[in-house]
Amino acid sequence: MTIADRWLLPDGMDEVLPPQASRMEELRRALLDLYHCWGYDQVMPPPVEFLDSLLTGTGTDLDLQTFKLTDQLTGRMMGASADVTPQVARMDAHSLKRQESVRLCYCTNVLRAKADQHQGGRSPVQVGAELFGHAGLEADSEIIHLALASMKAAGAEEIHLALGHIGIYRSLVEAAALSDEQEGRYLRR
Repeated sequence: MTIADRWLLPDGMDEVLPPQASRMEELRRALLDLYHCWGYDQVMPPPVEFLDSLLTGTGTDLDLQTFKLTDQLTGRMMGASADVTPQVARMDAHSLKRQESVRLCYCTNVLRAKADQHQGGRSPVQVGAELFGHAGLEADSEIIHLALASMKAAGAEEIHLALGHIGIYRSLVEAAALSDEQEGRYLRR
């Protein structure tokens, strides 16, 4: 190994240098302030959790993206957070235990085993807002409007919003009386 090789970063791991670091911090602050104005409380999930709680209720994609390590104190498997949303859901359900609607927001780096083609490297910044405990159209509308406000705060000029919902898909499949085989063909496209 040469001296120059010692300073190399692993593939997909990026450092953020001036002036981009300042711009990212300004954007982080602007988004968190926006969420605060909308009534969202900031949370800071831990970077590592025990694997059994970190991956509860998630699909295999998240499992494949999670770096795994052994806790030297307990011998239990831990995972580095690859997605904050399940952690915030856990915090809502098990730490806050509020009965009313809960609005939470966050901005933190996550760590992924493989680079995501849409989000860049293996340690992207994930910012978000979650609304728990309200399943009505008002909640959907609030989150959509907040997402649009977030894009504007980030400086996006041309915004194209595409929404999808599995419930709509299932209703269409049922109305069309598709067989399992037909449905499978449409799902793979």
